Amino acid sequence: MTVAELKTPLKTSKTSTAFRHILVATDFSETSRRALCDAVALAVENQAQLSLIHVLQPDRKYGALENPPELDLERIAAEKQIKALVDELGPEQKIDATLVKHGPVAEQVASVIEERAIDLLVIGTRGRGGLQKLALGSVAEELLRIAPCPVMTIGPKADIATIANGSGFHRILFATDFGKGSAKALPIALELARAQQAKLLLLHMMVPMPATSASLSAYAPAGAAADELAEWEESSRRRCIKQLRECLPAEISLEQEIEYVVGTDFLAEGILLASGKFKVDLIVMGANRTASPKAAAHMPWAAVHEVVRNAPCPVLTVAG
Repeated sequence: MTVAELKTPLKTSKTSTAFRHILVATDFSETSRRALCDAVALAVENQAQLSLIHVLQPDRKYGALENPPELDLERIAAEKQIKALVDELGPEQKIDATLVKHGPVAEQVASVIEERAIDLLVIGTRGRGGLQKLALGSVAEELLRIAPCPVMTIGPKADIATIANGSGFHRILFATDFGKGSAKALPIALELARAQQAKLLLLHMMVPMPATSASLSAYAPAGAAADELAEWEESSRRRCIKQLRECLPAEISLEQEIEYVVGTDFLAEGILLASGKFKVDLIVMGANRTASPKAAAHMPWAAVHEVVRNAPCPVLTVAG
């Protein structure tokens, strides 16, 4: 999909108040173009402002120079590429601001979010140049853990849902671990479901029960062990569904009834399985803040990293 192919909003619905100013970080790759397409549709749907940013990374070769001439050439080239993107959109798709910054990508993007009161950042997870590590989770995961606003990530497989279900958010999966990030993400999931008149699914994954010697089933026949496991899963599932219901506000006012899903699997695997089984168009989840976001970004087993990398649809994360 190119920028020029997107001329209509995601879906005709009531105006949402979830997002008023959207920022797209681009490195001019095809994946960044896809992210821009999705952001344009969201901006139209929300009647929101839309800004575009490209970050030039510092080059150690010119670290001693305050204003190296090569930086000016890179900036001019980037400004020309941004103008070409805007021109490709056409006059009916308005970009309110275009920015070229220089420095560490995550820091520069986060700074612009604060300065311009951005309430949604949209990024692609494959690319070159300033965002080249997004596919590995490095810059992307650092951003979604420090960004002071929700981050919508368009992963390498995110077009699967669009191809299968058409444009728009028809089915939204909210995955929660009942943490701070999840608590902040839930109102956004509810608002999007309301604005898009979408089906909302609330998901919680229980970690599989470990086989420990402290359990009596370790010394019992296989049948007894299976009965104990089944009883534990059923009681845990009832408790989790009750907890999911208690997360919701008293007044919801959604077009479609909420569906509650509780499974037994590790978080990332469970979310990905559910996204395929229920054919969702958007995954919403919390991203727990850490003392060192850069360190967390290099842990490939992290749930957020795995979900973003393999999700068949966009993933919206909120740092808690």
